[in-house]
Amino acid sequence: MQTQSLDNIQLINEIQLGTNLNHAVEGGRRADFALMLALLSADLHENIPVDTTPVETQSSQQLRAYFEIPASQPLTSTPSCYSRAAEQAQAFHQASLTSTRLLEQLQPTALSYPPQQTKGLPEDLFHNLSIHERRKLPPVEPKPLQATPQDLYLALIKSKRQSEMNWAA
Repeated sequence: MQTQSLDNIQLINEIQLGTNLNHAVEGGRRADFALMLALLSADLHENIPVDTTPVETQSSQQLRAYFEIPASQPLTSTPSCYSRAAEQAQAFHQASLTSTRLLEQLQPTALSYPPQQTKGLPEDLFHNLSIHERRKLPPVEPKPLQATPQDLYLALIKSKRQSEMNWAA
């Protein structure tokens, strides 16, 4: 009797079987169906389609240089934004609105000018304080939180566990 080895048959998914799997189900051939399913690979890494992310070959700086696109408009003010805004205001008063728009497109200014030297308070609130109340404020402005989503998640889990322990007690 001649034996046949099945080591060289590599079926990754059912697409390689074509319509044979369907015909085995329709024809009621349980043995053929079971054999075909047994030949399929059980490794999930082979069965799950994985899309690779395309490798970015050029950075945004390189693309801006290639297409000659100016720098993007900053969100908050920088020291140079104040001088640009002054130039635009001077162009508006000396020339026209068209020259102001041209300057805005050539050298965009910031979208937001947050208040400076207000100890982290809104500008209108800070200016309504008396000199004595301003002296009582902390000397340095508070820094924004440097939290990551992972830190927040861990803090939420810890808080949940703590409340569960308090409810159980």
